[in-house]
Amino acid sequence: MLSLRAIRPQKFLAAAMSSNASSYQYETLLVTSQQEHVLHVQLNRPERLNAMNRIFWGEILDCFRKIRDDKECRVALVSGNGRMFSSGLDFSDMLDLTSKVLGKDDIARKAKYLHSLIEQYQQSFSAMEECQKPVLACVHGGCIGGGTNLVAACDVRYCTKDAYFSIKEVDIGMAADVGVLQRLPKAVGNDSLLREYVYSAEKIDANTAKEIGIVGRIYETKEDMLAAAEALAANIAAKSPVAVQGSKIALNYSRDHSVREGLEFMTLWNMTMLQSEDVMKAGEAAIMKADKPPKFSKL
Repeated sequence: MLSLRAIRPQKFLAAAMSSNASSYQYETLLVTSQQEHVLHVQLNRPERLNAMNRIFWGEILDCFRKIRDDKECRVALVSGNGRMFSSGLDFSDMLDLTSKVLGKDDIARKAKYLHSLIEQYQQSFSAMEECQKPVLACVHGGCIGGGTNLVAACDVRYCTKDAYFSIKEVDIGMAADVGVLQRLPKAVGNDSLLREYVYSAEKIDANTAKEIGIVGRIYETKEDMLAAAEALAANIAAKSPVAVQGSKIALNYSRDHSVREGLEFMTLWNMTMLQSEDVMKAGEAAIMKADKPPKFSKL
């Protein structure tokens, strides 16, 4: 485990020099920065258990596209404000969608409308996956429906011992359509058990979530979890952004392609990236056994 003591002084020093979180102003998200190169994105509708309304879908997309292009940010944390991570879709904000689906319009026109809407929602979570910066999910309490779809698009997933996950969509008469059915099967080691939870919509407790690969670690409290995530984020943020972001791109590519294709991709990638100044800086620090890690430029 990473040492928290090693990062605490750096954390408070970095508060004054960290990413420009003030440029991320949203209604459903709260974006802050307490350490250099790290942004903390909180789902911020605690009075609605962080239910995902129409505004949220546009804001999460905008937020992670900004993070993708933010030269100061190297790692993002995602957590939920209030009693739980997220209760999923906010149905009280979707009455117009229901009236559209149940309306008397021609079926082809309703299908065209739904096709566009579903694609927009898919892009919102795909932006997290396609963001080249590692995204660390910190889940406490319930993570239901859309919440589970969201964390499936993250790189690293932590949870508290009281957390639970639910792929809830079958209980409202639909198959999940914003990523969980596509992403979790590639992360979970027990296909049979995952299908059981998908088909039944039963809760997945924290221990089971860790056993089958939905999360990597479980913590006693939300505070413990966030401290561990911050320590990991500080560790990652101190590394070469060329190396870290290249690794995420390669991992995502290899997940979706054959081994041979993945190797060919890395040949083409590294024939350029191995010429980066970061390789020289990291190499010199290793050879000289430097007391401090090298400082890497913005990417």
